Amino acid sequence: MPTRDEILDIHNMCACSHTRMAARAVTRFYDEALRPSGLKGTQFVLLAAIEAGEAISITDLADLIDIERTTLVRNLQLLRKEGLVSPLKGMNGRRKPALTPKGQEALDAALPLWRSAQGEIEGRLGFGSWQVTRRRLGDLRKAVS
Repeated sequence: MPTRDEILDIHNMCACSHTRMAARAVTRFYDEALRPSGLKGTQFVLLAAIEAGEAISITDLADLIDIERTTLVRNLQLLRKEGLVSPLKGMNGRRKPALTPKGQEALDAALPLWRSAQGEIEGRLGFGSWQVTRRRLGDLRKAVS
């Protein structure tokens, strides 16, 4: 049986625990900031990736935002039900999601809110510190991939 100190070490040192706690806190922060637009942070990121990807395939989109393809398909179905995304057929029959006019309006409404939230995070951390944090998170992703 592990000792109390060993259990505390898990809590204090676990990369999974700390990154998940940080991810939940950041998600709550962006969800609150984006609330007036009607989007959640995860929806905003997905809509922005679709817009930036210029009709890329679902597989490529999943790779772009580093999400499992099946999870992405479920999320796209929810956005489609809300009228924010419509699937397009590519030349080879592969589905390629695109924003609907309503999805574009939602993204446009959310963008200034996101900019404000992003600026607030950068202000709280300091821009240089945020850049280091962003790079280190990328390093962590590579280390565990």
